[in-house]
Amino acid sequence: MLFSVWPNPSRPMNEVLDLAKMADDDGWYCFWYADHYMENTGDESLKPGPVHECWTVLPAVAAVTQRVRLGPLVSPTSVHHPALLANRAGTLDQLSNGRFVLGLGAGWQINEHAAYGIELEAPGTRVGRFEESIQIIESLLANDHTTFKGNFYEFTDAPCEPKPLQSPLPIAVGTGSPRMLKITARHATDWNTWGAPELAAERHADFVGACESVDVDATAKHTSVQAMFFLDGDVDKIAASPMASRSIAGSNEQIIDALGQYAAIGFKEVIVPDFTLGGTAEERLDAYARFRDDIIPNVD
Repeated sequence: MLFSVWPNPSRPMNEVLDLAKMADDDGWYCFWYADHYMENTGDESLKPGPVHECWTVLPAVAAVTQRVRLGPLVSPTSVHHPALLANRAGTLDQLSNGRFVLGLGAGWQINEHAAYGIELEAPGTRVGRFEESIQIIESLLANDHTTFKGNFYEFTDAPCEPKPLQSPLPIAVGTGSPRMLKITARHATDWNTWGAPELAAERHADFVGACESVDVDATAKHTSVQAMFFLDGDVDKIAASPMASRSIAGSNEQIIDALGQYAAIGFKEVIVPDFTLGGTAEERLDAYARFRDDIIPNVD
């Protein structure tokens, strides 16, 4: 089982880079960063506060680390043009010496689309755009030139240089819908989802079924999952909260048991967000150190 870190994008840059260096030094697998421009409110309303821009942060992370992988979790194709995503990915893989993972999604956050005048298309249309985008990105990263004509994009003999050092560059898709799962099975190397073990097991089964439906070996895919962790949290209180299906709480032993369940389900990577790990930078780094020293070594 591999373990990765994920800071809230509101964190000050010195804390973000300190976490990246810690992850690099302490053997964490990947440093993930959300690709959003504002905090999610669930509707068109806005909540004040900083949200640092992902594609500006990731090069800085690459520059201060040597081993840990890095990537966006995830970049919405409703916002980013596929040519920009492919060219950024190729350059960042070069900059990081082959450590970049391109996380993609179809887009979903209502307030950032509304505030910036970016249309949040109907789900079916949005998925159609995503399907074209991932195919274009695949081709741009792998081929000398790309020609493509679809309902959303048209490319004519388009280059993408430099190519990534990795071949193929890993593409991780965060999704759970049936059509998106099939697209992921066909075109992505990695699949990501949210959920405590019970929910994650259901979603993993859906992904395996999607792979089987398009004749793809699910075990060949890299699968990752994240939940909100409440170290020493009140299990009963968390279980009664609206986020219970995405949360894990309790003692070290209870956390270890939940992580073991992920391994038994078949997940290969667990992402640990810092969202619930403490109110200060010091508390959050201490929580990650606790994972490193007391929890991760005891996961079967």
